[in-house]
Amino acid sequence: MSMVFSEILMKKSVDIDPVFCLNLFPKFKVVSYFEKHFLPERPFLSIMSLPQSKDNRSFFQPSAFLLIGIPGLEAVHGWLSIPFCSMYTLALTGNFLILLAVRRTPSLHQPMYYFLSMLALTDLGLTLCTLPTTLAVLWFDYRHIAFDACLVQMFFLHSFSVVESSVLLAMSFDRFVAISNPLRYASVLTNSVIGRIGLAIVTRATVSLFPVPFLLKRLNFCPEKIQLSHSFCFHADMMKRACADITVNVLYGLYVVLSTGFVDSLLIVLSYGLILHTVIGLASPRERTRALNTCVSHILAVLVFYIPVIGVSIIHRFGRHAPPIVHSLVAYIYLIVPPVLNPIIYSVKSKHIREAIISVLHSFSLLQANQTIWNWIKSI
Repeated sequence: MSMVFSEILMKKSVDIDPVFCLNLFPKFKVVSYFEKHFLPERPFLSIMSLPQSKDNRSFFQPSAFLLIGIPGLEAVHGWLSIPFCSMYTLALTGNFLILLAVRRTPSLHQPMYYFLSMLALTDLGLTLCTLPTTLAVLWFDYRHIAFDACLVQMFFLHSFSVVESSVLLAMSFDRFVAISNPLRYASVLTNSVIGRIGLAIVTRATVSLFPVPFLLKRLNFCPEKIQLSHSFCFHADMMKRACADITVNVLYGLYVVLSTGFVDSLLIVLSYGLILHTVIGLASPRERTRALNTCVSHILAVLVFYIPVIGVSIIHRFGRHAPPIVHSLVAYIYLIVPPVLNPIIYSVKSKHIREAIISVLHSFSLLQANQTIWNWIKSI
């Protein structure tokens, strides 16, 4: 029997099925042989996937997933990394400058700019969620991501998205209070109230997304479907790799979308309806224009965030037959474009933010110049 088994293994032209051999030679310890000689060639096949018993025969959980850059453009990933690096640099630099400008400028210590700081901090988190894996794929063609690491990235990615939606809702409430009741603006939105709003936003996102990794971890995945559709981990993308009933995952995902993004968008529309009603009641056209101008930046930020969100939702629900590159580009627009554009929108439309950023850059240049002069003096 062992001679027959050896002859089968020596024939390199034969495609050997580990499951067949384990059933054919149950008395021989062939598990260790296949684990040694076949698993290195299949890095995502663990010994769990072999049918060790009838109870866990159908259960498979990959040790890692395969990420993908932009489908069909793998040959030019090196060139594509240039615009991606530029956008990541703009997003990180712009949002960091807004945080510094608000912190270092006492005149910006107001509710509107505190909420803007929350938005900038959220955009930083959203950018840092996707930056490592995206650049690893584009620069080094490193496509592996561990299963648990994928769950963590997915959790934070969706959590920051929920936080951003909630911050935009809070900013619309801020604009409503500032326009409808300007005399009580400072007394309504005190520092303690803003702090509680921020805490509620983070708690809401954490509680909403906390069950998602556990719902994914219980699923039985397909060994042949370990390649994801993006260079990061999406909930909808991961659950489609399962060979099990994903009804619970779909329903809970729909609940999270409806209870966060959908509700937030409705409340934002309602708040702007009330703002328009208040503005129309103003006597002076100049006052109307001035009141509406304070909302332009926020309206643009809302559009920049929600239009890609709607696009991603439509593509994942109804775009099954769309080319893979469409899915990829829509996802990149959703995750990268808002963090890039938000600092530009607020620095262009808000004179106070623009002046504060220029002041911060000027202080940095002076500091660098003083440091250079001091180093030159010490070297003499």
